[in-house]
Amino acid sequence: MATTSSPDTQRKPRKHFSMIRGFHLADVFTLGNAACGVGAVFLAMAYMASHSLPQFLWAAALAPAAFVFDVFDGRIARWRQTQSALGRELDSLADVISFGVMPATLGFAAGLDGGWDCAVLVYFVCCGVSRLARYNVTAEALAEDASGKVKYFEGTPIPTSVALVGILALAAWQGRVGDAVWGGVWQLGPWMLHPLVLMFALSGTLMISKTLRIPKL
Repeated sequence: MATTSSPDTQRKPRKHFSMIRGFHLADVFTLGNAACGVGAVFLAMAYMASHSLPQFLWAAALAPAAFVFDVFDGRIARWRQTQSALGRELDSLADVISFGVMPATLGFAAGLDGGWDCAVLVYFVCCGVSRLARYNVTAEALAEDASGKVKYFEGTPIPTSVALVGILALAAWQGRVGDAVWGGVWQLGPWMLHPLVLMFALSGTLMISKTLRIPKL
């Protein structure tokens, strides 16, 4: 007796192959961005266990590497005219890792580990996620021509957090992390606050600003 496949079973392979065909060269660079972010998080955790300065500096070095991948994925997508909703979502997910979670992890590893510090770092990451989500839903409205290219950013782009990583790398190079972190530490109520963490609060706030408009190059 012959058996027949259900319609759902027949559709699944098609959906699967359709998704594979949706990946382009630009998406490979986007995944390179994500890989740099994940690698930096692993190195930051390794640094916390070993306190080996090279591990911290290598983790910090992966931030500009992720930035380079992030720049090129957009340029390649426009050059090859392969911009897609899938590519935009991939880019946002990679940016959350490399320019949100990774800088916060490095900040914690550098000694910004008090209770108030953690609250600020969580705020920073949430601002980054919100910034990317808002950009994704408003990108089409902000585009001014048929190319779909957005002319300006509302709030600072999340890759600007590379500057925070640079500051942390300089502090680590000078031995000003951990108990010797720049700015010292304050006792505020039940928790500790390292003033240096306020740069994360400022960065996060600027990212979600709706009044700050920055031209997109």
